[in-house]
Amino acid sequence: SVDGKTVRMARSIGRPLRYFIAKHEAGPVLVIGERIDKIFNYLKQEGFINQFHPSYTRMVPAHYITKIELLGCPDPNPVYHRFFDPERNKLKKRNQELIGELYMRTLYEEIVKWLKFRANNGPVGVTFSAGIDSGSVFLLTYHALKELGESPSRLKAFTLCIDGGGEDLIQAQKFLEELNLELFLEPVEMDNSCLDWKETVRIVEDYKPLDIQAATMNLALLQKIRAQYPGWKYMIDGDGGDENLKDYPIEENPELTIHSVLNNLMLYHEGWGVDSIKHSLTYSGGLSRGYMRTYAPGDQLGFDTFSPYTLPNVIEISEGIPFTELTNWNNERLYELKGQIVAKGVKAITGINMPVFHKRRFQHGVLSPDVFSRLFPQNETDFRKEFNSIYE
Repeated sequence: SVDGKTVRMARSIGRPLRYFIAKHEAGPVLVIGERIDKIFNYLKQEGFINQFHPSYTRMVPAHYITKIELLGCPDPNPVYHRFFDPERNKLKKRNQELIGELYMRTLYEEIVKWLKFRANNGPVGVTFSAGIDSGSVFLLTYHALKELGESPSRLKAFTLCIDGGGEDLIQAQKFLEELNLELFLEPVEMDNSCLDWKETVRIVEDYKPLDIQAATMNLALLQKIRAQYPGWKYMIDGDGGDENLKDYPIEENPELTIHSVLNNLMLYHEGWGVDSIKHSLTYSGGLSRGYMRTYAPGDQLGFDTFSPYTLPNVIEISEGIPFTELTNWNNERLYELKGQIVAKGVKAITGINMPVFHKRRFQHGVLSPDVFSRLFPQNETDFRKEFNSIYE
């Protein structure tokens, strides 16, 4: 919204947003776009390119209203006002069955709305590893199509496999065969020459290793789908499910403990928060920043993508889960919790007993460890250098 010299911007996780303030004789010029390169191209077109540097662009953090005052030099810092503030631990008196049903029903209702009002014709693809998140999204979408009187044949589960390696394809086959749904599986097989992390850095406009690794796989998968199915439009995925149920290995991050994970509101969604010294203005934090790994490849290739786990009302249910009561501050109990809650919820909604497998990151499930280690740099510095080279 615009009110005189005051501009307010807001976004959810699923729709990235950036801005840049250029200097002009008549006063400051606010440029808003989804991507750094779009801002760059506009500034170049309007003659402001000498003011540009990618680090001068700012990402609007998810779940906040960002207020900018266009007053001129010096530009004041943005002011943030949270508009999404879910209550933590509000489901204290509920058991896992009821929590799971509430969580999955909220997710299911969003998938139904998407199928009715957006993806209401044509095929629907699921980026499918058969993990808890993509597995639940696949089964809920399958159930929703049947309940809406649509043909489930609209649905296809795409599973990436590089050089015939990785565990995801085997896992996907087991998942679907156990449910007699194997006809929905379409393996997407290719060799590792199709993986280009440097191109992914350019598309995602970031340098965080885990996000670039995952986005590299996502980009390769979507490129192959686009080549094989030029008219395919709708893709749905499970991104955000790990953040909602706090299912990341705490031991891999020396900055985290189970207390910091469970005591901080939406830590994996937003990072340490806009008031923290760790908060980046160029990038926000958590999935608010990392969602470009999913959004950017799909957007670049012309897909209409949907990540229902990232929606505020779905996140609201997950934040209400009494994690401390259910885990007693135990890491392993936390890691087991997602599978228990989601599987019980899927069963309650669909009647299907969803297979649950051990957690594995997307980028680690599609190829062998040896090939992975050869393809990607070991240090974040290499990713950062590649990003910086784009505008040198």
